[in-house]
Amino acid sequence: MSLQRRLSWNTALRDVRDDRAKVPAGLLAAKASVNLTVRTSRRPLVVAGKFDRSAIMQAAAKAARAHQERFGCAWAEAMSVALKAAWGAAKLARHMAAH
Repeated sequence: MSLQRRLSWNTALRDVRDDRAKVPAGLLAAKASVNLTVRTSRRPLVVAGKFDRSAIMQAAAKAARAHQERFGCAWAEAMSVALKAAWGAAKLARHMAAH
């Protein structure tokens, strides 16, 4: 007696979509806030090919305050989104400086 297993492509593709990483709310706004902070403070996130952690934290804290005011979330959640945006901007800046 052989058992045949049926595969539902709709279910399989839905599971694949559900496994993708979710983009946190406000990430694009946080990226814009970090970029604005870097331009206005004239303090780059990367100096001589090395990350300036103080500048990254300063930009992230400012973006987190704006995120918290806009979305009314907890500080930890706002800082999480802002740090993702700040480190993404710093990695991009280092990559652009190298090339």
